[in-house]
Amino acid sequence: MGLSISFELTDRDLQFFRRALRQSRTAVKDAEETEIIEAVRAVLDEIRGSEPLPDFVGKRIPELESLLSMLNDEEWQLPETYRERLLATFVYFADPEDILPDDIPVIGYLDDVIIIELVARELVHVREAYEDFCKYRDDFENEHGTDVDPVIRRDRLDRQRQQLHQRMARRSAQQQKSNLW
Repeated sequence: MGLSISFELTDRDLQFFRRALRQSRTAVKDAEETEIIEAVRAVLDEIRGSEPLPDFVGKRIPELESLLSMLNDEEWQLPETYRERLLATFVYFADPEDILPDDIPVIGYLDDVIIIELVARELVHVREAYEDFCKYRDDFENEHGTDVDPVIRRDRLDRQRQQLHQRMARRSAQQQKSNLW
């Protein structure tokens, strides 16, 4: 039988985490993208090896892996502002001495989970656009196979990506304007 513990983060609480994320963004400017990604992968490997893994952490691993995929997908070409946000998130996540040190049993990753949730909400339209892009790419490859001219494939993916980038920018701007999160 599980135990449910819930708490609410106020706007002031969230500001605390947003401030920590902004500090990570400062670090991103000096860090190599490949080093950040390698550090996140190392932390993910370490987490996976930590059994039993708290469910509140385990449920976020696929989310984090999805964000990594979106960042690394060369055909998606994630715009720089979103890349920076993800890299800042990853810098924070990979830092073992963040707000709650990661070596504290059970709760060490609680602050990391909160940061991931904040960024996932902030980038909801980006993630949806990326999922649509991946579906379009998969459908295109299933329909045309390997026989399609690479130039045609690239042009179709470019066109779809541009439309999705425009959509995500428009929706993200509307979200910020209405301050939904």
